[in-house]
Order: sequence, then C-alpha cells, then structure tokens
Amino acid sequence: MQVVDIGILKQLHIYNKKSHKGENGIVLVIAGSDKYHGALLLAIKALSRIVDMVFVHSVARNLKIIRKLKTEIATFISVSNSQLKNIIKRSDVILIGPGLEESKHNLDLLKYILKKYKDKKILIDATSLWQLNPKWLHKKCILTPHAREFEQLFKAKATPQNVLNMASKYNCTIILTGHYDYISDGDKIYENKSGNVGMTKGGTGDVLAGIVAGFYANNDSLISALAGAYLNGVAGDKLYEKKGIFYNSEDLIEELGNVYAKLTK
Repeated sequence: MQVVDIGILKQLHIYNKKSHKGENGIVLVIAGSDKYHGALLLAIKALSRIVDMVFVHSVARNLKIIRKLKTEIATFISVSNSQLKNIIKRSDVILIGPGLEESKHNLDLLKYILKKYKDKKILIDATSLWQLNPKWLHKKCILTPHAREFEQLFKAKATPQNVLNMASKYNCTIILTGHYDYISDGDKIYENKSGNVGMTKGGTGDVLAGIVAGFYANNDSLISALAGAYLNGVAGDKLYEKKGIFYNSEDLIEELGNVYAKLTK
C-alpha cells in the first residue's frame, strides 16, 4: 500500500497563468436544508479558494443566510430549479450532499444527475451517500464516506481491501475517511496519514468535500482525492501544533492556503 506524501501536491494543476475568469473551474454545489446550513457554507468556503466560480442550489432559507454573510465568497451565485439543468451542463464538477435533507425529491435529483450526466465529474458526500444506489455510479464519481456511510452503502466492512474492491466493482474513486484515510480508484489503494484527533469535529468532512471538488475541476479523480485528503490533514496537523485540539472547521479553511503555499514552494 502506498502512503500519500507531499509529492501529490506537485502533481496538481490549478491555474493556467494565461487563463481568463471561468477557465479555472466552475463547480455546482447542491447542498443544505432548512435544518443544516453550516455544511453548505463550509463546503463553498473551501471551494471558493480554489475555483473561479461557485454555483449553489439549495433551499431559499440557506441562500438568504449566505447572502447576508460578509465572506470571501464573491463568486457565489444561487441557482433556481428552472436554471438547474443549464448550470449542470455548464459546470466542470457537481458536489452533491453536504447538509441535504433525506427526501424523495433529493433522491430523485441524485439519480437523475448520475443517470443523465455520465460524462460529468461528480462528488457525492454526506446525505447523498445514504440515498445512493451504487449501481448508479460511473467512472467520474468520487465518494467521500466515513466508515458507517461506507458500510451502509456497500454492505461491506470499511477496510482498505474493501475500498479497493468497491472502487473496482463500481468503477469510481473512494475516499474512506477516518483515523487514516484510504483512497482507491479501483486499481491501487493508498493510505493518507495526515490529520489528527482534532479533525473529528463536525464540518471537517464538508471542508474535505469542498477541497476535493475544487481540485477535481482541473485534475483527474485520483489526484484530486489524494491531494485533497493530504492537504486537509496537513492543515489540521499545523493547527494541532499551534492550538492542540482547540480549532474548528473554520480554522481549517483559513489554514489551507498557508499550508498549500509552503508545501508547493
């Protein structure tokens, strides 16, 4: 098993120096509910540091809350039901799941996107993992389950070997998050040892989903998954050195740019 290290960040392509606005990644986020607002916000805060444009499809209450917040999300654009199909086609990546309500509408939307847009890069997280039928997956899907989500979805123990097996069986890329992360595209299995106990707090998975989706706009699924997991963990480790366990997901987002700049000099 190969251990992920700093070298993966040097394989990332993020920006073309001669590019124009919109050419370095457009991501559609389908997330949030009347009950859960933070997951959506954390995911798009992470995304906004990587890609040019972030479109958001959520319940009206979430969109109003986000507009009121004075954050760095200058390119956040809300998407109505009538606009959704056009934005799906325009987006490089779709991130679906953080904070979503478990409803028939969201289940049908997930199924529709996966069945209709088999050539689209899609990251499936959180609630959408509970609603997912693995038979709908295709080679451009990335999944980010923790152990319980993995076992519920695949009806198999959350082991490194089963991560490899399920990624191979369903032709997708899987990041099994935990004390150590296990990542596979169905060909090889990788272990990510960055991260610490402070990252058990709520929201770190939403940050991870945002980072990986951002990288996925300009990279393949495996590099995006490996780099996202590694960078997220290293940012957590730097915070642990400074603060012990007294940091949260907002701190993690703020640390990402500092860590990336230092590691890629």
